[in-house]
Amino acid sequence: MSPDADDPTTIAYWAERSRGRLPGRLGVEVTAISRGVAEGRLVIQPDHLAPNGYLHAATIVALADTLCGYGCTVSLPDGAAGFTTIELKANFLGTATDGVIAARAAMLHGGRTTQVWDAAVTHVETGRTLAVFRCTQAVLWPRP
Repeated sequence: MSPDADDPTTIAYWAERSRGRLPGRLGVEVTAISRGVAEGRLVIQPDHLAPNGYLHAATIVALADTLCGYGCTVSLPDGAAGFTTIELKANFLGTATDGVIAARAAMLHGGRTTQVWDAAVTHVETGRTLAVFRCTQAVLWPRP
C-alpha cells in the first residue's frame, strides 16, 4: 500500500477506499480532491447502459454522488464522525452511449450540521453537460 493511501486528500486513498465497493465496481476514478472540491471520471462500459442502449441515469447519479460524498468527507468540520446523505436531486440534460463522463463536485455550504454540494456531469469527448446534481449531507457527530 502506498503511503498516500492513508491521506484522504490523495487519489490513492480514494482508489483504495473504492475497491470492492460500488464506486470501484462502477469504475469511478477520483482525479482531484481537496477541501470543498472533488473531481473524477468514469469510462462508459456496456454495464453502465440502460436497456434502451443509453447511459443509465443511475450511472450518472453514482458518479456525482460519489464525488460529493468523497468531497464531503475531506471537508468535514473538525471532530465530526462522518456524514449521511439526506437529500439528492439530478436534472438530466443529455445522454451518451460511449466514451468518458467526468464530474466536478463543489461544496456550496459547509456548516456544522449540513453540507450542500453541487456537481456537473459532462461527456468528455463532446463537452456536453449531461446532468446537474445537488445533494445535502447531514454532518454526524460522535455520541457523548
